[in-house]
Amino acid sequence: MLTAGVDLAAEPKGTALAVIDWSGTAATVEVTLGVPDAAIARVAPDVDRLGIDCAFGWPDDFVAFVTRHAEGLRVDGGGAEGLAWRRRLSYRATDRVTRELTGRWPLSVATDRLGLTAMHCAALLDAIGEALGAPVDRAGGGTAVEVYPAATLRGWGFDTRGYKNDDGVREALLDRLLARAPWLDLGSTVRQLLVSSDDAFDAVIAALAARAHALGRTHPVPRGYRDQARREGWIALPVGRLEELAPQGARRGEPG
Repeated sequence: MLTAGVDLAAEPKGTALAVIDWSGTAATVEVTLGVPDAAIARVAPDVDRLGIDCAFGWPDDFVAFVTRHAEGLRVDGGGAEGLAWRRRLSYRATDRVTRELTGRWPLSVATDRLGLTAMHCAALLDAIGEALGAPVDRAGGGTAVEVYPAATLRGWGFDTRGYKNDDGVREALLDRLLARAPWLDLGSTVRQLLVSSDDAFDAVIAALAARAHALGRTHPVPRGYRDQARREGWIALPVGRLEELAPQGARRGEPG
């Protein structure tokens, strides 16, 4: 099995791609920084899952609100709902479920700084769809799946405070991760890259989340949300333990 992870930025300069090969007794990792969409699309047909750290779509209510406003029609002002109404426009169904599962709101694709990257993601999903020969299922029913590295790490029991902005914190977090996943073969060059670059680090976590999804170890889209998830996207949050992702050979002491 091969899985890939993308830490997407608004521009290729800040985008990182990680590919993990799970076929042996160790999971070997390759990471590339400054990755253009064409390179990501080329990888897509060769991997079992491709985890992308970015919202795959916008909230249905937000799209309807903007569309009505653009057409000069009266918009729903929310009446007395206030903050609840604004949150309904700001957050997708998957964001609300993620809040219930993790206790934290993801960034809003409609109102936070994630918007520019989501515009990039929409174009990337088109390129991936062309490479795969079919449109991407934003609900995660195909190769590409939306992931959330920080929530993934917290779900596996790691403290993520400060890891995005501090090399020392990131190195300590990496040490804790490798202590629980000794089968993750980074090599000295990739290890140093993960310490120096939060983009590279998140790309690897995205590839691990993609592995969890491929093994059926993520929360499924709840019944009744499937159609909405195909439009808005759906975050694949892992269930179970990081250790359960180990290559077959590492678990059984035989070739994977």
